[in-house]
Amino acid sequence: MVYADLHVHTDASDGTLSLSALPDAARRSGIGAVAVTDHDRLHPGLSAPVAERDGVEVVAGIELRVEASDQRVDLLGYAVDPTDSLEAELDRLQRDRVNRGRTIIDCVEDRLGVSIDVDLDDGVGRPHVARAVVAHPDTPYDRIGDVFEDLIGESDPCFVARDVTDFETGAALLRESSALVSLAHPFRYPDPEGALALCDHLDAVEASYPYDEGRGDDGRPRPDSSLLSEAVEAYDLLETGGSDAHGTSLGAAGLTKSEYERVASRLPRP
Repeated sequence: MVYADLHVHTDASDGTLSLSALPDAARRSGIGAVAVTDHDRLHPGLSAPVAERDGVEVVAGIELRVEASDQRVDLLGYAVDPTDSLEAELDRLQRDRVNRGRTIIDCVEDRLGVSIDVDLDDGVGRPHVARAVVAHPDTPYDRIGDVFEDLIGESDPCFVARDVTDFETGAALLRESSALVSLAHPFRYPDPEGALALCDHLDAVEASYPYDEGRGDDGRPRPDSSLLSEAVEAYDLLETGGSDAHGTSLGAAGLTKSEYERVASRLPRP
């Protein structure tokens, strides 16, 4: 039974769950601990690395996209107490997100001949654009996935790549400011073996997450899952897990209570 969901996005980035609604959402799913891991942003409502909110343990975290050799991967920082250097880098990334969002919106509006309503604030991402397209009565789209497939997915006409931090810098910034740094969803990348090799510089790897266990994002069969257990042993890694929730339902994947206790032993207590 999932007790801890350590990969949750809120409306501070591209999720729909508010921080005030998080405890109720956790309780509905039987979750006792949640890590808020918004994209390239620390939730402004979390002032402590770990805190209790209405009976739910909430870990202040982040999901940071980084450039590692020939692919981009995501790092999860847990119990973040931000340094000035991390905050400066996140400010830079958020400015890029806003500029990128404006360019994507201009392209989508031009192609569809409509004006869509998207707030260009910190945390803006492609899901905000997709939701606005679906909500508009004069577009042919009623599914967010179709907007990604036709307009704003990679290699689609309105896709704009983000400027991201290089792996060495990102890992160093998170190590300086976080109690624990984990590689997110290792089998989602074009080169999972190469991604797992990066764990030599990390504390943990996300071993439980709710994506198709048979195929990666590109549709190709996944490599032998023993790669994960081999990395855990080779680099002496903790195992983290979470649902990568962007909605209001939590606990699609995560850690049992005993598994979370091993992670929690590395975190400051609330």
